[in-house]
Amino acid sequence: MSNRPNWTKLHAKLHQTLRQRQLLAQQQRVLIAVSGGQDSVCLAQLLLDLQPKWRWQLAIAHCDHRWPKDQGMADHVQQLAQNGSLPFYLKTAAEIATSEAAARQWRYQSLIEIAQTQGYQNVVTGHTKSDRAETVLYNLIRGSGADGLQALTWKRPLSFGLQLVRPLLEVTRVETLQFCQKHHLPIWEDSYNQDLKYARNRIRQELIPYLQTHFNPQVETALAQTAELLRADVAYLEEAAKQLRQQAMVPVHLEGQDEPSASDSTIPRLNRLVLQQASLALQRRVMRQFLSTMQQAAPSFEQIEEMTALITAPNRSRTSSFPAGVTAVVEDNWIVLREGERVEG
Repeated sequence: MSNRPNWTKLHAKLHQTLRQRQLLAQQQRVLIAVSGGQDSVCLAQLLLDLQPKWRWQLAIAHCDHRWPKDQGMADHVQQLAQNGSLPFYLKTAAEIATSEAAARQWRYQSLIEIAQTQGYQNVVTGHTKSDRAETVLYNLIRGSGADGLQALTWKRPLSFGLQLVRPLLEVTRVETLQFCQKHHLPIWEDSYNQDLKYARNRIRQELIPYLQTHFNPQVETALAQTAELLRADVAYLEEAAKQLRQQAMVPVHLEGQDEPSASDSTIPRLNRLVLQQASLALQRRVMRQFLSTMQQAAPSFEQIEEMTALITAPNRSRTSSFPAGVTAVVEDNWIVLREGERVEG
């Protein structure tokens, strides 16, 4: 990494993206997550080159998973930070992660801890258009709805006062490699990316090349555009569902309707008459949001469908597909969550 920028089309593209999408404000403290691979190294150099225009306070963070094949990678990233005269922060895993999900969870938690401890408002990662395309396919195969297909968004909150930003979602992995090669940036090939036991790597190395060859050479762009379109749709539907859920949780007095008693006022409940007027898409989202506030694990498809069916089910209908003995019961015009009740034979 160097402090002497050689301005390229990729610099201009990132500069325009940051302005149009308002991803990073001027003079912000920005923590760059760098694995040592081409995408994160490219991002770090681009942000360092743009720093005089944006006046950021930049730093580099690296998360060492202690995978045997990656021995020496932390030193490599630290050297990159020193070459760019940037502060460097390192987190080393206490235990070696045994799954893709566990590694990712530890990595993000580590970045949050570094940012909060050191006072950074932004964590920036090198996710690309290629990553976005892979995420669409990965979540589609797992049976995700629109929310999963648009999951890799431009920015999202990580914790209070801290946001995750992905500025390279319009840049392909081919472009980041060409940039690194042109600027002679040293790349450490992450061994994780070569391990085909991980589903994402099989999608990257086998499925996408097959789709490019046999279906659409621009499949990455097509999938990324799908994710971008769904992002706006999901944001709209989530807000509409939030408003509907708030309406359904407020006692509504209608002629002939039994209102919850004072002793039941703290029991989670939804008004069926309010929900019956909404579309199925919003009903499902209301149920997912409602259940998400009641349990730690994400609601399953089956739980959401069973709850949605109660909107029009006969009185006293119930479902008990929830943890800790919780049962959803239809009580007149209400769907009520109660503890310790069991389905009668």
